[in-house]
Amino acid sequence: MADLITHHVRVHASAAQLPREEQLAWKIAELATDPVPVPGDVTEMIVNRVIDNAAVATASLTRAPAVAARAQALAHPYRPGATVLGCATEERVSPEWAAWANGVAVRELDYHDTFLAADYSHPADNIPPLVAVAQHTAARRGLSGADVVRGLATAYEVQVDLVRAISLHQHKIDHVAHLGPSAAAGLGTLLGLDAETIFHAVGQALHTTTATRQSRKGEISTWKAYAPAFAGKVAVEAVDRAMRGQTSPAPIYEGEDGVIAWLLDGPDAHYAVPLPAPGSPKRAILDTYTKEHSAEYQAQALIDLARRLHQQRPELGDPGVVKSIVIHTSHHTHHVIGSGANDPQKYDPKASRETLDHSIPYIFAVALQDGRWHHVDSYLPERAARPDTVGLWHRVTTAEDPEWTRRYHSHDPAEKAFGGRVEVRLADGTRVIEEIAVADAHPLGARPFGRAQYIAKFRSLTEGVLEPAEVERFLDVAQRLPELTGEELGGLTVTAPPALLASVTAPEGIF
Repeated sequence: MADLITHHVRVHASAAQLPREEQLAWKIAELATDPVPVPGDVTEMIVNRVIDNAAVATASLTRAPAVAARAQALAHPYRPGATVLGCATEERVSPEWAAWANGVAVRELDYHDTFLAADYSHPADNIPPLVAVAQHTAARRGLSGADVVRGLATAYEVQVDLVRAISLHQHKIDHVAHLGPSAAAGLGTLLGLDAETIFHAVGQALHTTTATRQSRKGEISTWKAYAPAFAGKVAVEAVDRAMRGQTSPAPIYEGEDGVIAWLLDGPDAHYAVPLPAPGSPKRAILDTYTKEHSAEYQAQALIDLARRLHQQRPELGDPGVVKSIVIHTSHHTHHVIGSGANDPQKYDPKASRETLDHSIPYIFAVALQDGRWHHVDSYLPERAARPDTVGLWHRVTTAEDPEWTRRYHSHDPAEKAFGGRVEVRLADGTRVIEEIAVADAHPLGARPFGRAQYIAKFRSLTEGVLEPAEVERFLDVAQRLPELTGEELGGLTVTAPPALLASVTAPEGIF
């Protein structure tokens, strides 16, 4: 268990001249420079998440956002450079563009890891920028797989700790504002930079990644996949500038015109941010969890409950039998992916895939009828438009339940929950009431994910996309991550058959 120090963060007037050592960005930089060893179970989980990212990215290689981002990256060839997922390992691009393309591919299906607390996050969004920079700088800086592990342990720690303490969504700021600083800090650890350099990189990365949550509201666009990739790209650029001696706005969090004063809780705000004490291991990745289903994390447990009801009570999928379905759940679930969002698009059969994967009424209805959730089939326009589905879907609403909200925010892992209680009212007046606390794949769920499950997910999502030999090659390299030499880091990618990539037309742009 890591020893944590709580840092009290508030706004300070410029005249007070808050010492740099008391600023949150400096505390993050100190964390990034702490040479504490990475525990074995943390290393194990980092490897799992590298495999997980590759799985979901491979499944999205021919989807429009990934195709467009890949085309942009390939327009920036560079040596030594970094690899682009799907392309041959010899095809290298500038590392910030590799972070961009690979970040979009990872994020596109909304299918990788998550951490939910005061805010939302997908901490594996840190992996693309760190791997890209490691591949590009390995020979020059003598990096190895062990350095990548150390950098990712830092990145996960910073993101999780910021998400525990600082709510962005409450002020309609997108959650990638925590990703910019975490990626910058992780890159600092990876490259062995000093605290001064990391401090400026964190400040610049935060300053350039604060944007509104409209990207996750209403008719959700393809930018949802790009937002974290942009944060990763910006972090790479921020570190590059900081290494060249360029400074950042400071205090970036605590300044009277800083992020807290004007974008978050305001001049009288106070945040308590927990960070590991010096010499204490960075274990935050172990509090995160991946997805078994391609949908927003708060839908994971409810998909599992719907699958169970499909087996036990198949008649509940018939809108002629069901009068209403109310999902009693947390504030976050109700207001972000439920009817509490007041987004009519969440009930629109013509809505985008990005919108549907943030609609628990749609997701629950389809999972209840089909008894499964598929990353492609469950979102097909013809599936969304099926009359009996629309009929059932429009009978599903959500309601906030204070107890589920309390459990959502609990710091006790044994009671922290992301599920809800489902009440189905039938046309004959009878009721069916069931509840679920966590997803089956959650560490406390019915079927927790371990290495075998991550590998199975990779094999499933790469089937028909990668050649069998490439599947085995990648799994071998990824599982040897802690022992990889700098030269071997180039193998942390997947190469798809050229015919697959040629089957999609890359849109033309400026580059």
